[in-house]
Amino acid sequence: MTSHYDLIAIGAGSGGLSVVERASEYGAKTAVIESGELGGTCVNVGCVPKKIMWYGAGLAHSLQDAEDYGYEVTRGKLDWKKLIEKRNNYIGNINDWYKDSFLSERNIDLIQGFARFVDEKTISVDGKTYTADKIVISTGGYPFIPSDIPGAEYGITSDEFFNDLDEKQPQKVVVVGGGYIALELAMLMSGLESEVHLLHQGRPMLRKFDGTLRRALRQQLEDDAININDNAIVASVERLNNGKLTIAYTDGTSLSNVDSLIWAIGRRPNTANLDLENTSIAVNDNGTIIVNDVEQTNVEHIYALGDIIGKAELTPVAIAAGRRLGDRLYGKKPNRKMSYDDIATVMFTHPPIATMGLSEEDAVKLHGGDHVKVYKTDFVPMYHSLTRHKVKTHMKLIVLGEEEKIVGCHMIGTGVDEMMQGFAVAIRMGATKQDFDDTIAIHPVSAEELVTMR
Repeated sequence: MTSHYDLIAIGAGSGGLSVVERASEYGAKTAVIESGELGGTCVNVGCVPKKIMWYGAGLAHSLQDAEDYGYEVTRGKLDWKKLIEKRNNYIGNINDWYKDSFLSERNIDLIQGFARFVDEKTISVDGKTYTADKIVISTGGYPFIPSDIPGAEYGITSDEFFNDLDEKQPQKVVVVGGGYIALELAMLMSGLESEVHLLHQGRPMLRKFDGTLRRALRQQLEDDAININDNAIVASVERLNNGKLTIAYTDGTSLSNVDSLIWAIGRRPNTANLDLENTSIAVNDNGTIIVNDVEQTNVEHIYALGDIIGKAELTPVAIAAGRRLGDRLYGKKPNRKMSYDDIATVMFTHPPIATMGLSEEDAVKLHGGDHVKVYKTDFVPMYHSLTRHKVKTHMKLIVLGEEEKIVGCHMIGTGVDEMMQGFAVAIRMGATKQDFDDTIAIHPVSAEELVTMR
């Protein structure tokens, strides 16, 4: 017997849960299909466990800062197992809430198993079939390990980092990658006092970020004594009898006694095993699903959102897109569309990075140097005036034309992760530099520099 729904979401991550939540609020009969834990990457092996460990690394920095403020601090050794247990308990509570409250209170059915398309109206899960008037694909992505490097499988990805390293902290870590995941993991492990080696394999670090952020973060990596090798390319990985790894590079050099090798070289969409060949859904060469400006595929009743469409791979984007889709389909709000422009985001390095809009380089390329003006400042915030490590804050505003409309805002420094949310509202509303200048500063805080910048 086939069960029928108004809407089925494939994937119970941020996007899938959000669209069924909103649709159910309008009275739609909904279900979500998931083969793993509820919450997807963000809750289980992404944002949430990362942020907890980021706080842990931050406390290590704070303990040292406390000494500089005059406190007598006796630093004990980190109990890695306790940190991981508490982190996992926190995540487990979220998983339980999804099952016990979130879904049941909204009458959303959970179908556990792996979804495959039988045809454009029918989905099979473990031998049972389901149909729906609307189907949303929100299966996200996964980090991958290169297949062309001998021994690469002895390394792990961010998934295993948050799932498998429960008992013992790796003391010597190699992180391969130059994106935000690689840098977040490298800096949090360094903060937790592991020896960290960062390999960019000849590629620029944070190549899509503003140059000021790239340079400032590079300086911080060096100040934190993280071993950076920009050009070393992994040729092979060997695992010894004691479990340690030896990583050989293409230039003939190698690194021995490595406890953990983390591949953070990108993510791929989870489309390969959905049996999309039984439909006419159009897919890009890289596996992402092609959608229009309302997340609709070329099949009228099938939608896709979140990381699977490759537009902006961020949890809040998937949540917003899912809720807006629910509003359009069942809430009689046809204009509730998701905008993928001017999305603010934060990278949880130490210190954090907050960025929104065009980089200086992109603004000049897009509009020409004569139409772009840059305001910037850098300073040691008051907090670090008494600490031995003078962690600088850098801020930059990119403005356009005579009106000086703000088209980019980029910051790195203590507290910028919390600053950006409020400023993002103003920038999305079309704020100009004059609007910022006319805003009375709060003193003394680092954020006041954004409204006093000359």
